[in-house]
Amino acid sequence: MSSVETVARRYATALADVVEKTGEADSIRAELRTWEAMIASNADLSNAFGNPSIAHLKKEAVLEKLIARAKPSRTTSNFLRVLLRNGRINELAQVGTKFDSVIEERRGIVHGTVTSAHDLSAAENAELKAALEKVTGKTVNLTYSNDKDLIGGVVARIGSTVYDSSVKTQLATLRERLLER
Repeated sequence: MSSVETVARRYATALADVVEKTGEADSIRAELRTWEAMIASNADLSNAFGNPSIAHLKKEAVLEKLIARAKPSRTTSNFLRVLLRNGRINELAQVGTKFDSVIEERRGIVHGTVTSAHDLSAAENAELKAALEKVTGKTVNLTYSNDKDLIGGVVARIGSTVYDSSVKTQLATLRERLLER
């Protein structure tokens, strides 16, 4: 994990701790997305916030004017002020992504991928999802893709855990065992 990711996760976790108590997670996330888009779409604003030669008081004045116009919640306003004070406001997008991740973790939602040799039927997808939810004990959101090199079976990834029941892997394992003898 890069240092930016580590820092983003710390800010995201701290914000999640605050909004979890107030039940504002979804509204705060929506506000942060608006701010992410605003900063990303305005190169002058992004450059000004990231420029060390511009006095911090001037940056605060700009942020306060933006807050006065946009009127975000108190939590979002304070969070933006903290990010600016610590020179992290241009990392808002990374913090927002980690915030989503932290909130989903706390809600028991995980994301995963399923790769199969051919398209799976809706019934197979549902069965696989149910099996992965049973194994993980969490709600699993899956994305699907195909890889004909698997020959058959599926490879499911959830976080760093891989569940590989592909024919390709089984044949490779069988080959290794036969060569050992």
